[in-house]
Amino acid sequence: MPISELLSYRLSRASSALSRSAALRFRREFDVSLGEWRAIALIGADPTLTLNRLARRASLDKAQISRVVSKLTERGLINRTAGSGRTSQLALTEAGTETYRGLIAAANERDAEFLNILSPEERNVLLSAIDKLADMALELERRERDRTDDGQPTST
Repeated sequence: MPISELLSYRLSRASSALSRSAALRFRREFDVSLGEWRAIALIGADPTLTLNRLARRASLDKAQISRVVSKLTERGLINRTAGSGRTSQLALTEAGTETYRGLIAAANERDAEFLNILSPEERNVLLSAIDKLADMALELERRERDRTDDGQPTST
């Protein structure tokens, strides 16, 4: 089967197209990058996030998310305060909260536009399938992490 027919490739292409169009809109309307949008949205949804937890939720490494948070802090959209140990507690500022509200409204509008081309039954099937695929992908990732470099399962 050619790569263009592989499920992972097709999903990746669709995801990339969704992300690129979102990045263009969010840059134009809110002057934020896709990484900045994700950080703002995740912090807005969970005001207890630390830098490490934000990195995990955004699927970015700590250095990447640290740069994103630094830019947002410089722009006055995020407050970063020292937590216990070496953690940083993150919170949206008033300007950050206003930006978050606009971004979430735009994201929900985009989401509805995509889902509205599907029938209610197609939407239910799609969302259920995405959940199943994500669960399986996480399971496969776990299995791969449990293997040693020589391909053999690790002993427990």
